[in-house]
Amino acid sequence: QKGADMTAAVSLPLRQAVDGATVKIQTASGKSVTAKVPAGVSDGQKIRIAGKGHPGLNGGPAGDIIVTVHVEPHPVFDVQGKDVYVNVPVSFPEAALGATVEVPTLASKTVRVKIPAGSSTDKILRVRGKGLTAKGSAGDMYVRLKVVVPTRLSDDARKTVELFAKATSDADPRADFIRMAKV
Repeated sequence: QKGADMTAAVSLPLRQAVDGATVKIQTASGKSVTAKVPAGVSDGQKIRIAGKGHPGLNGGPAGDIIVTVHVEPHPVFDVQGKDVYVNVPVSFPEAALGATVEVPTLASKTVRVKIPAGSSTDKILRVRGKGLTAKGSAGDMYVRLKVVVPTRLSDDARKTVELFAKATSDADPRADFIRMAKV
């Protein structure tokens, strides 16, 4: 009769989950096993280590170890399935006038992303094929813009912002917001 399965859990940094890793797993019974975690594993995914569980009865095969993989949060990237989300800080001039910025990818490279003029915080831009690669295909990377306003302005910068405010005083950013709240 086949032996009973064991359960274990392992926690990996996002980079190791993306690239794959060899980890040492400690089971509840104190048994230590080395296992290969495949590249592209996702949070909560279970992997099976065949034949390393409880011994079988009457000459039966040993059970398996079922390992639940937990992927630790990353300060820059958020993986959802094969897609990767990244919050990219941009300056007000880059958002207002448009720009091309370098954005890091999971492959430890950068990709150039064009920010359209007039972009606001939380605008999402898609970069095809730069997400997580698993089972032969790649997901997409979604770049979420975060407009960063300086906390300190020089006198010249303050005067320039005041001139900008006067020049755009007819634009009400909350006009639709107030109308929608009344619905």
